[in-house]
Amino acid sequence: MSTSFDLSGEVALVTGASSGLGRHFAQTLASAGARVVVAARRRQRLQALAAQIESEGGHALALSMDVTEAESVAEAFATAQDKLGPVTVVVNNAGVISADAALEVKERDWDRVVNTNLKGAWLVAQEAARRLVAAGVGGSIINIASILAVRVAGHTAPYAASKAGLMHLTRVLALEWARHGIRVNAIAPGYVETELNREFFATPTGQAMIKRIPQRRLGKPEDLDGALLLLASDASRYMTGSTIVVDGGHLQSTL
Repeated sequence: MSTSFDLSGEVALVTGASSGLGRHFAQTLASAGARVVVAARRRQRLQALAAQIESEGGHALALSMDVTEAESVAEAFATAQDKLGPVTVVVNNAGVISADAALEVKERDWDRVVNTNLKGAWLVAQEAARRLVAAGVGGSIINIASILAVRVAGHTAPYAASKAGLMHLTRVLALEWARHGIRVNAIAPGYVETELNREFFATPTGQAMIKRIPQRRLGKPEDLDGALLLLASDASRYMTGSTIVVDGGHLQSTL
């Protein structure tokens, strides 16, 4: 069974790879044998990540990409294909959040969140699929959604809307691209501890939120590895349009 999760020979591109889950996803895919393209706007942090992956025996390429700009996305994919070959695994991880109440959300903040989380994922998926179809090869696109696509919390209007849209987009693309051998699936994480939220979850408010999770703990980035490697590899060759929830049972908590 271990060979089913082997990604040797695959070229994997991870957006939002300069920190947090994206950084972890890139390292996980590289450990499984993929040549990894780490993409984000912060080039310096990407180069450090690529150097670390290389030092551990992997292969990585750092590329600047703004997922909200079609030209930037196309340029990054062109460079990746020129240097490594067609990108066959995509992890659409780039995302931002707004913490304002719905009555207070400004148009520019709505656009920033939706453009990154939904439009950006669509631009990246579309560019990847176009190139896969042209090359006559299949691939796997993994969209990083959220449990907030299914259940809601206050002060998350643009984020929750964008993730719900991303989950439905996953199904639409899966339907349209199945005939090309392109699988499109999603992972919906619950609350996962990262450098961005660690301080918040140490506060009394954060601790109260953790108590609502049936497992009574935050997720760790490595808790997503199983779902990531399943969807990236041939182990999920008969899966498309699926969303895997990894949340410690949070969606099952009582209202």
